[in-house]
Amino acid sequence: MDDRPPVSVTGRRRAVVSLGTAQTLAWASSYYLPAMLAVPMARELALSVPTVFAAFSFSLVVAALLGPSAGRAIDRWGGRPVLAATSLIFALGLASLAMAQGPASLFFAWLLIGVAMGSGLYEGAFAAVVRLWGQESRGAITGTTLIAGFASTVGWPLSTYLEAHVGWRDACLVWAALHLLVGLPLNLSLPNVPAAIPVPQAATAEPEHPVESAEGSFRTAATLSLVFATTWFISTAMAAHLPRLLQLGGASLATAAMVGALIGPSQVGARLLEFGLLRRVHPLMSARIAAMLHPLGAALFLILGAPVAVVFGVLHGAGNGVLTIAKGTLPLVIFGPIGYGQRQGMLMVPARIAQALAPWLFGVCLDRWGSRALLLSIGMGLVGVLALLLLRQCQSAPQSATTLAAAEGSQSGQ
Repeated sequence: MDDRPPVSVTGRRRAVVSLGTAQTLAWASSYYLPAMLAVPMARELALSVPTVFAAFSFSLVVAALLGPSAGRAIDRWGGRPVLAATSLIFALGLASLAMAQGPASLFFAWLLIGVAMGSGLYEGAFAAVVRLWGQESRGAITGTTLIAGFASTVGWPLSTYLEAHVGWRDACLVWAALHLLVGLPLNLSLPNVPAAIPVPQAATAEPEHPVESAEGSFRTAATLSLVFATTWFISTAMAAHLPRLLQLGGASLATAAMVGALIGPSQVGARLLEFGLLRRVHPLMSARIAAMLHPLGAALFLILGAPVAVVFGVLHGAGNGVLTIAKGTLPLVIFGPIGYGQRQGMLMVPARIAQALAPWLFGVCLDRWGSRALLLSIGMGLVGVLALLLLRQCQSAPQSATTLAAAEGSQSGQ
């Protein structure tokens, strides 16, 4: 029997807005924080900038390891209590970061932030949505990422402004206060759900979209993990190094800054397309199209150089925007909603580790090869595309686009 509470269309819209806004705050104050504050942190703490980024990478590994447990907790209790707890942990971690005095306290602060990221970013939000609305969650997942797509647009300028006017320590305290005053109430406003039976027992029920065998299920999960790892490596590498990459390829500093500013709007524009036209297309097809966009744009930039820098940036941003949604919708449409949170956490472990390695590894490639380092991201992108093409053979009962559209028709307007 379905234990999900009945929620009106208006209630769903309100929940999606609350969740998307809370996610904007979570991403802006964690994932996008080092880009603006790493240099002043390193200067005041008498550390190297790479050491600060190493602490950030450490937090991503922590998040990866905690992801499955956090997902299992959301499967059991729903997203409301878990995400509310992450607001408190984010606040504690950011306050600890503001008081850091050296490498030990710096790493400890990022350890706490990593715990919060393990359950408080997209994987936790997607699991919360699926726990509420099951198979009819694609629109809500898209809506959440549509709002949170502005995290860098909000986070980078605000962190820069705060650092310039009150210093990086008080900037971290402001972010901590926002989690308590804004993020916590938003997460507490999410609909509550009754506690579910534990996943190991629930898993004995027949899944909504089963795969043929345990071997087939493992193969599908491994393929999805590969897709997520390659795409997150690319997105993190570009987030850390895109301006420098473009300049090494012949673009001016002004052009590089302009292209960087276009990434966010390109992601949001692609998500609007997913929310409208592509919602009637199977998520696997939209993911394949999106995965091709970075290799295409990167190849054009390698061949033609600075004149197509804007094209490269727009294609990369658009592909990344849709692939973020695919990370939530593909596991749902392939495996179904039962045990979604724990499965999502496990699928994302390789992606989080790849994400932690990306800034360092791609930076080394840039130092050695210049703009030809794009050959690495192109190759990884094509591996992701191939893996998505192979998923056709791994699914035994994929949900049809027609069925998906019909299911989502009942929640139009989310």
